[in-house]
Amino acid sequence: MKKNLCKIICVLLSLTLYSPASAADRDDSLFQYATINGLLNGLYDGDMNFADLAARGNLGLGTFNHLDGEMVALDGNFYQIRMDGTAYPVEPSRKTPFAVVTWFDVDRKDVLPAGLDYQGLQKMLDQLITNPNHFYAFRIHARLKTLTVRSVPAQTPPYPPLAEVVKKEAVFPYEHIEGTLVGFYTPDYMQGLNVPGYHFHFLNREHTRGGHVLALMTESGTIEVDELNEITMLLPDSRAFAETELAGDRKNALEKVEKQ
Repeated sequence: MKKNLCKIICVLLSLTLYSPASAADRDDSLFQYATINGLLNGLYDGDMNFADLAARGNLGLGTFNHLDGEMVALDGNFYQIRMDGTAYPVEPSRKTPFAVVTWFDVDRKDVLPAGLDYQGLQKMLDQLITNPNHFYAFRIHARLKTLTVRSVPAQTPPYPPLAEVVKKEAVFPYEHIEGTLVGFYTPDYMQGLNVPGYHFHFLNREHTRGGHVLALMTESGTIEVDELNEITMLLPDSRAFAETELAGDRKNALEKVEKQ
């Protein structure tokens, strides 16, 4: 009788721990696959596919195996921005070496003023962050006077560091464009794991163009904010990840990658 009772308790515990999360459980949680230092070091082969990633969130950003472009997820749809600047729907079987997603839930809204450059936008977002030690997701529906985005080319082994890859990036300037800025604020203490501060990708209104944001000038729009106080991180299960030195300060390399 005792043995049977123990078995029942174990089964109930396993169901509690591993059953799919309810909508309420999804709120205010960030999911991240792999680390930014790994990406900086040239770890461009992940083992997580987009079908599994889509089960973790409906808004986010990242990239693709072999570093083939920029990824943006909006309203549950995942897009690949290739070197031609065009957005393509992502096949569920594709894999990623680095991605961050969340189930986006609007905690607060604000008006996007005109005349803000990228640095000015970040300063405004600073005013919306009530706890700098939490994570924040942003969905900004914007009309932009100017916008500059980039995408990166696919690589072949042996992979060069990311700072070398972005030297061959494709840059796309736009004028009077509408779309959505998808991004995150990450606390400084996450350096090495994610991009400290702000990180944004863009998808136009028609979902046909986009990329990693380098510069902009605002005209109007709406800022939606989701404060996140929980993070789940899944690390690659590969020999390359196990054998890569991930410690150390790579702030300079990251700045080159983000602002190239």
